[in-house]
Amino acid sequence: MEVAQQDVLTAPEEQAAIEMTGSAALLEALIVEGVDTIFGYPGGAIMPIYDALYDYKEKLNHILVRHEQGGIHAGQGYARSSGKVGVVFATSGPGATNLVTGLADAQIDSTPLVCITGQVFAHLLGTDAFQETDVINITTPVTKWNYQVTDANEIPEAIAKAFYIARTGRPGPVLIDITKNAQIQKFQYKGYEPCKHIRSYRPKPIVRPQFIEQAAQVINEAKKPFILWGQGVLLGSAEQEFKAFVEKSGIPAAWTILGAGAIPTDHPQNVGMLGMHGNYGPNVLTNECDVLIAIGMRFDDRVTGRLDKYAKQAKVIHLDIDPAEIDKNVKTHVAVWGDCKETLPLLTQLVEAKQHTEWLEKFNDFTRKEVEAVIDAELHPQTGEMTMGEVIDQLNNLTNGDAVIVTDVGQHQMVGCRYAKFNHTRSNVTSGGLGTMGFALPAAIGAKFGAQERTVVAVIGDGGFQMTLQELGTIMQSGVDVKILILNNRFLGMVRQWQELFNERRYSFVDIQSPDFVQVAKAYGIAGKCISEREDLGSSLQEMLQHPGSFLLEVMVTKENNVFPMVPQGCSVSEIRLK
Repeated sequence: MEVAQQDVLTAPEEQAAIEMTGSAALLEALIVEGVDTIFGYPGGAIMPIYDALYDYKEKLNHILVRHEQGGIHAGQGYARSSGKVGVVFATSGPGATNLVTGLADAQIDSTPLVCITGQVFAHLLGTDAFQETDVINITTPVTKWNYQVTDANEIPEAIAKAFYIARTGRPGPVLIDITKNAQIQKFQYKGYEPCKHIRSYRPKPIVRPQFIEQAAQVINEAKKPFILWGQGVLLGSAEQEFKAFVEKSGIPAAWTILGAGAIPTDHPQNVGMLGMHGNYGPNVLTNECDVLIAIGMRFDDRVTGRLDKYAKQAKVIHLDIDPAEIDKNVKTHVAVWGDCKETLPLLTQLVEAKQHTEWLEKFNDFTRKEVEAVIDAELHPQTGEMTMGEVIDQLNNLTNGDAVIVTDVGQHQMVGCRYAKFNHTRSNVTSGGLGTMGFALPAAIGAKFGAQERTVVAVIGDGGFQMTLQELGTIMQSGVDVKILILNNRFLGMVRQWQELFNERRYSFVDIQSPDFVQVAKAYGIAGKCISEREDLGSSLQEMLQHPGSFLLEVMVTKENNVFPMVPQGCSVSEIRLK
């Protein structure tokens, strides 16, 4: 779904023109697009835009981050919790290159962003001017579309196209690089018209009824069908359509980590999480089902394990908006192209109402085995140091599954995704495909701005927290209410787990020392507490949640606990280990 940069920008209908700078035209465009929050950091090449922003303080809320990576992760968190496009500002050179990790993260996780970068004057391009970097070529592999504006007359059309591309079809990040002369240039502004069509870009494939009919026939004939759903259900705002399909068909359903929350965790047909650290039943029974129905997911390697041993016995039905995902990793028996908000109701009409009771009970049998072998000890340990799982379990009891949980990357991420309860959509915000440590703190800031009525809890490891802890300054200055829960095991835990299991406990540079996080938070005016005793856990979590404003709670958990189940790399999903 990448879009050619050279496509001609089409101008809006003529209206009375007024003289305006390129910078002001940009801000007017953002207002029409419904933007209310911008995450950014000023600098020389974007200074004219920031000067114009001075006059738009009542209309646009700008959040001053402490690093451009923090800004783009905040934009991601905002987009993920709100369903809107996240907007990020950065200057040229290092400001723009600091966005690259976030762009890559947003690209692989299909997160809609519009990033505006300043650039040197057009006549200096290619001269190695101060803070000049070829941002377009650097970001082409990690954006859905990017474009460099060198004339103010292009700004309204370029921004309209940027928002249209970012939010439609399979969403993704867009970057618009604006030279400084275009920002200060005055031109005859003829109004702003949102983009509704680009000739060379088709956001959604045409729905082909014959393939829906074929899919329905295969499903109706199935004895042991199995649904795998991913973030495409959330991105398509198709939660209700998905729930109707699941309940009418009676088919067990499991989720990728980015798909969590499309139906509640405790829905009777929700059989758990897929993937390397997913639940026992969904992994094993993938290789026993006769029909595999994939909805809005891309068969990532962490879900499939060894492809040559993945669901070879099953007929695969794949519903996806992006034709590039069809047959990319797993061969499809019936491909249903299109937006699942449109295709699912058509499929639901044709499937027969059934109750796959015996098949569903088989998943429940595997769940009971997993509870006995893994879950009980993780959630309800009686002795020793606290576990990550029991912290998440206690958090569930206090939030009732209604909070937005933002996780970083590592063991705590897998534990959080496995055990957190999600009663609502857009509740699980994490870095899925890229696995970006440092994601959670800034993303939680953005998530709170995107869902201000909801409690937002950032669950972070001691390693990842130190990658972006400067964003505590953003919390301090903005006053945003984010609950920060650090699960401190004094290790880079996931790497240590692999070194234990596959490298004979040769712990190579994973023993990480940390500062006093509570004192660090205090320096930023944020209340905090550190606990190491089980009897303090419930009351301390409650104190964190009830505290007016942000709060940092550090929980010292056991050092060498492993996350199980686990599909070892290079193994099939049916070779999942409980220990």
